[in-house]
Amino acid sequence: MDEAAANDETDVLADLRRYPDLEAPNLHAVDASDRLILDEAASTLSRAGDGVVVIGDHHGALTLGAIARHGLSGVRTHQDRLLGERALQANAERLGMDGFTQHGLTAELVDKARVVLLQLPRSLDALDEIAGLIAAHADPEVVVVAGGRVKHMTTAMNDVLGRHFTSVQAHLARQKSRVLVASEPRPASQRWPECQEHADLGITVCAHGGAFAGTKIDIGTRALLQHLDAMPPDIARAVDLGCGTGVLAVLLARANEGLTVTATDESAAAVASARATVAANGLEGRVVVVRADGAETIPDASVDLVVLNPPFHVGAAVHDGVARTLFAEAARVLTNGGELWAVWNSHLRYRPTLERVVGPTRQVSRDPKFTVTVSTRAAQLPPI
Repeated sequence: MDEAAANDETDVLADLRRYPDLEAPNLHAVDASDRLILDEAASTLSRAGDGVVVIGDHHGALTLGAIARHGLSGVRTHQDRLLGERALQANAERLGMDGFTQHGLTAELVDKARVVLLQLPRSLDALDEIAGLIAAHADPEVVVVAGGRVKHMTTAMNDVLGRHFTSVQAHLARQKSRVLVASEPRPASQRWPECQEHADLGITVCAHGGAFAGTKIDIGTRALLQHLDAMPPDIARAVDLGCGTGVLAVLLARANEGLTVTATDESAAAVASARATVAANGLEGRVVVVRADGAETIPDASVDLVVLNPPFHVGAAVHDGVARTLFAEAARVLTNGGELWAVWNSHLRYRPTLERVVGPTRQVSRDPKFTVTVSTRAAQLPPI
């Protein structure tokens, strides 16, 4: 790489923002692992032509960095988070850049790929699905340059990659980041999504590799499900906000034959999993799964019930911004007198926020791990 190209790439990374994703002093659009992946992949990128794929790019650093450094076009990208997709688009537009297309996690994404840049996912199952897809559909000479922060990497990641590639090499760490380079694919049968029957609830749960909790039912959701019978009966419309694999949406619909449920999530893996769960339980006509930022596709004051099990992390950082945004979205779409049933980690003490953002809130249950509350949408609320 010549000096001019290096300066172009450095300037691009310095100018990236997280917007429209959450922005805060402890949240960054670029980290050292992005820079290390780009550096380690430089020699292969320079001769990859239009066979470059980027998977897991947080906010555009890998995609736009590779394009700026090597003058690439036709780069194919996949990001699980919808706000990551939109941040890449926003950064590209602001910087006057193009040269990429965005795809789902499908064979089309990696077809005949020669170089794949990968931000390693935390989940080994997510890595297994990604690696298996690459091995099955990429060019036989494909090179995968996969990186992450050392504190989030484990030797099990090498093992997962080793199931799909003959050669897996760990490179030297730099700035608390490390890269694994995988090559020589050995295609194996695809196993995603997986499905599991839960006889105690009478439900089959399906999950892709990147879905939170996989085919299990996480304990927060179970805490909320204990109160399913106490939720408003004889209502027409409900929303499962941040639906994950769709467990709450399916059980809500099953409990009330007249109810239509909209299940939303910004995660592509969650949406694909929820659709598979809905299909496995025969509820395609009554549960609609939408990939969206919160409840953005749902009109104001149009639903009677929202159920919510909000995340409390943004990437690796503990941050309550996502939950607060979802509380406000619930308040917007609820009719006056409609209810938000939420489960949250007890130490986060969200009740004052729920009182302010949604309306009168009462505690339904509490233990050292989880609190379940019901908030009633007030006719008028003070400004947030």
